[in-house]
Amino acid sequence: MKALEFKLEQKLPGTLARTGVISTPHGKIHTPALIAAATKGTVKALTFDQLDQLGAESMLVNTYHLLLQPGLEVLKQAGGIHGLSGFTRPIFSDSGGFQILSLPDVKVANHGVTFRSHLDGSKFDMTPENSMQIQHTIGSDIHMALDDVVWSTSDETTIMRAMRRTHDWLERCMAEHKKLNQAHQDAGQPPQALFGIVQGGRFLEHRTTSAKFVAAQETDGYAIGGMYTAEEGEEFLPTINTILPATKPRHWLGMGAEPRDFFVGVQNGIDTFDCVAATRQARNGALYTRDGRINIRNAKFKTDFSPIDPECDCYTCQHHSRAYLNHLFRAGEITGATLASIHNEHFSIRLVQQIRQSVKDGSFMDFRDRWLARYYKN
Repeated sequence: MKALEFKLEQKLPGTLARTGVISTPHGKIHTPALIAAATKGTVKALTFDQLDQLGAESMLVNTYHLLLQPGLEVLKQAGGIHGLSGFTRPIFSDSGGFQILSLPDVKVANHGVTFRSHLDGSKFDMTPENSMQIQHTIGSDIHMALDDVVWSTSDETTIMRAMRRTHDWLERCMAEHKKLNQAHQDAGQPPQALFGIVQGGRFLEHRTTSAKFVAAQETDGYAIGGMYTAEEGEEFLPTINTILPATKPRHWLGMGAEPRDFFVGVQNGIDTFDCVAATRQARNGALYTRDGRINIRNAKFKTDFSPIDPECDCYTCQHHSRAYLNHLFRAGEITGATLASIHNEHFSIRLVQQIRQSVKDGSFMDFRDRWLARYYKN
C-alpha cells in the first residue's frame, strides 16, 4: 500500500486550476477541498457525525497541541489520533511551527526549536527528527515537515536564513520519515505521507528558490507556508505552482479566512486548504451569507425570523432563524456556538465543492466573478 496517491482529473485551460483525488489508507479526498481544522483532534463545537453531514472528507490536527495534550503516551496506547478520536477519514497534521512561533522565549537554532508549554511552562525541544516521530505517533495520513516560520514582515536576511534552515530540516525530516515508514512496513502497518513546505517570505526570488528545492525532493506532496493573504497568493502562487510538479498535491497552509482565498488558491493550482476561521468566527457570532458576513448578535436580528442565509441548506438554516441564533448568543447558550459553527463550516466546505464543480464544467471564471461581486458588494 502506498502512503498517498494523487490522480489528476481535469485542468482548466488558461489557469493552474485542476480537480483531482487524493487517496490515503483512510480514504479519499476530492480536490479542491477544505480540510476541516481540528487543532486538538476536534473541530470546535462539532461532532464527527455533524462534520460528516457537512461533507468534510478530512481534518487537520496540530502536532504542538497534541504533544501537550493528551501527550504521546496516550496517543501510543490509543493507536494514534484515529484510534483516540474515532475519526475514520484521512487526517493531516501540521508541525506546529506557526503555533510555536507565537510563544514567548522561543529559541530557534540549526538543531531545532526550544520552547515552553503555554499550559505549564514545561520545556520542549522539537527537532526535524522528533517532529517526524511525534507525527508518526499521532498517526496522521499526511505530515508536514518541520519548518522555520518567521513573519512575512521580517527583514530579508531573517527570511533567507529561515528558508535555508527549512530546507535543511526537510532533508532531515525525510531521512527520519523513511526510517519510520520502514518500521511501519515491517510491522504490517500502512505508511504515512510527508509534504515539504515552500517558504521564502515576501520575496519572489526566494519563493522561487524554495519551490525549486522542495520540488527536487522525494516528498509525497507540497505545502505553501508563510503566506497569509489572497494578494500574496496572487503574487507568488503562479510561479510556485508552475515549479512544483503537477503530479503531486499542493496544500495552502492556514488559508481560508476569506472566501476570496479559495478562488485565488484554486485558480493558481492549490488543491487543499485549512483554516480555523469558519468555526472561530462562528463562536463569536460572525456568520457567512451569500451577501457577506453578518454579526448575529446585532439588535436588528432580534426579530428577524428568516434563516441565516435563505439559499443555504445546512441544518441550522433549515431549522432555525436569525432571531433564534441572536437569542442564543445574547443568552450565552452553548448551542448557539454549535449551530453557528454548523452553518459556517458548511458554507465554507460547500463553497470549495462548488468551486470544484465549476472547474470541472468550465464555468470557474464566471462563477468566481459573480460570487465574489455579490459577497463583497458592500
